[in-house]
Amino acid sequence: MGDLAEFSLPVRLLLRTYRWRRIDPVPWAPLRKPLAESRIALVSSAGFIAPGQPSFDDSVRGGDVSFRDIPSAIDVSTLVETHRSESFDHSGLARDPNVAFPIDRVRELAQRGRIGTVAPRHLSFMGSITAPGRLIRDTAPEAARRLAADGVDVALLVPV
Repeated sequence: MGDLAEFSLPVRLLLRTYRWRRIDPVPWAPLRKPLAESRIALVSSAGFIAPGQPSFDDSVRGGDVSFRDIPSAIDVSTLVETHRSESFDHSGLARDPNVAFPIDRVRELAQRGRIGTVAPRHLSFMGSITAPGRLIRDTAPEAARRLAADGVDVALLVPV
C-alpha cells in the first residue's frame, strides 16, 4: 500500500486538492447470462497503443479523453504503454502488459470454457484524466456503443 509521502510535492498537492467526483447511485447492469456464455472485452486505462496507432496527446489540458481500439488478436508484447503519470513505476507494465491489459489471461479463460468468447476488440484509455467531463459526455458513450455493437456482455475494467 502506498503512502502520500512517496509522491512528489506537485502530485501530493493535486491529490489533496482534487475535487473527486461522487457518483451515487453507481450505475450497474446485472449480468444477464452466465460468464461461460458471455463475451468479454477489456477496457484499460494504461494508455496502451498498438503498433501504428497515434500516441495519446499529453498536451491536452485535463487529459486526452480519446481511446484506442486494440484488436483481439494483438500480440500483447507489441503494445506500447504511454501512460502520462509520473506517480507510479511503469517498469512492470513494460515487462508484461498483461498486468494492465490481461488479454492472455482472458484467452486462457475462453479456452477453458470459463467465459464464452473474447470480444473482437478491446479499448485503451489514458488514465489520469483530471477533467473527466468530456470523457463522460462524449467519449464513454461512443466506447459503450462500440462494445455493444460487438455484442459484449462484460467489460472488464482495468484501471491504472
